[in-house]
Amino acid sequence: MYCARRLSLVATALFALPVLALAQGDTSRSVQGGGIFVPGWQGKVDARAAQAGQTVKDDKLSEGGGGLEITTGPAVTYWNPANTVHGDYTVSATFTEPKYMNLNSHPHPYGLVIAGNDMGTDQETELYCEAYGDGRFIVRGFGPQPFQMNGRGEANPAVHKAAGAGQPVTQHIAMSVKGDKVDCAINGTVVATYNKSELVGAGKLKSTDGVYGIRFAHNTEGTVSDLKATNP
Repeated sequence: MYCARRLSLVATALFALPVLALAQGDTSRSVQGGGIFVPGWQGKVDARAAQAGQTVKDDKLSEGGGGLEITTGPAVTYWNPANTVHGDYTVSATFTEPKYMNLNSHPHPYGLVIAGNDMGTDQETELYCEAYGDGRFIVRGFGPQPFQMNGRGEANPAVHKAAGAGQPVTQHIAMSVKGDKVDCAINGTVVATYNKSELVGAGKLKSTDGVYGIRFAHNTEGTVSDLKATNP
C-alpha cells in the first residue's frame, strides 16, 4: 500500500509539471527601461500585477513611427485624461503587432478602452474591445471588478490572422456609442453589439461617457496609430 501511494503521489506530481511550467512561462515579465514617455499620458497595471509589486515602470509606452509604441510586462491600460468623450461617439485606432507572439507562447490581445471613469484608482471602471492575432476578439469591462461580455473571446472572420509567429498583423478597431447601443467594429465589421443596460449599472460601468485610451495584455508589443474620437 505504501508503494502504491508513493507511486500515485509521483504520478500526480509529474502530471502537474507541465501545468506549472506553462504558468511560470507566462508570468508577466518586466520591460527594461520601462515607464511612460509620452507627455500627458498615464497608466495602470491590472490588479493582480499590482498585488505582485509590478507597476507601469514594468511596461513601456513611448512615441515613434507617427504613433505610440507599447511593450508590456504586466497587462496595462493607458490613457490621457484630456481624451474624453460624451453622448454619441466613435473612438478608433489602428493596432499593429509587428512580430506576432514575439514575447509570448500564445496569442495575447490589445485594443481600445472607452467609458473610463475614476481612472488610476481602485474604483476605475472601463470597457475594452481587443483583437488577437489569431482571428479572435474579446470584450470585457472593469466595474471595478472584471466582467465578461463574450467569455474568454470568440473567433470572427473580420479579425485578421497573422501568417505565423514573428509575422506582422494589423487590426483597425472602433468602439461606438449611439443611442442605447454600444458597438465594437474590427476592420470595418461590427463584431459585437450591446445594450447600454447590459454595460452600465451596479458592478459594471458608471457611464459610457468618460476617458478613452488603449489596453495591451501582458508580454505583448505593438504600435498604435491614428487614435481619435469623432462625433456623429
